[in-house]
Amino acid sequence: MKQKDDIDLLFERLEGSFDLQETPDGHQKRFLRKLEGNEQGHSKATSSKRSWWKPLSIAASILLLVSVGLLFQKEDQPVDPLASISPEMEETQSFFVTAINQELETLKSFENEETKTLIDDTLARLQTLETEYDSLKLDLVESGQDKRVIAAMISNFQNRIELLQQVIETIEEIETLKANRNETTI
Repeated sequence: MKQKDDIDLLFERLEGSFDLQETPDGHQKRFLRKLEGNEQGHSKATSSKRSWWKPLSIAASILLLVSVGLLFQKEDQPVDPLASISPEMEETQSFFVTAINQELETLKSFENEETKTLIDDTLARLQTLETEYDSLKLDLVESGQDKRVIAAMISNFQNRIELLQQVIETIEEIETLKANRNETTI
């Protein structure tokens, strides 16, 4: 209803300013001739454009397919030497990485002004463990899959998980104590 009112007001305001002149004789014929001339000229121009666009589009499609194929081929190759040892080691690594990521998400969910320092310190310690793990990956490649290096890598994963769990427990205890303190003061 309001929109209709707005349109009516617009036409009232513009009344008298509309162009009401008749078009000159032959205007439509001239317009159609020009339109036909452009269409013919346009078809000539597009035919010459199409002659080099078609091979170019085919080449681009082939390049795209090859790129996607190489991308999937690289994803199939294990990046971590631990995963390349055996399917069991790959499964073990996947388990630890998933567990670490879940604990990290839990830790980050507790982040606030009071816990920021503790969480930042934990993340720095995790980065140190990650750097040690990267060093162990190099050792594994150089040692030819030495079982001691594999055990150290697994221990590194366990240390990261334990660190995250300890910090999460500490934060939960602090929040529980705060909640209890707030209940007794009320």
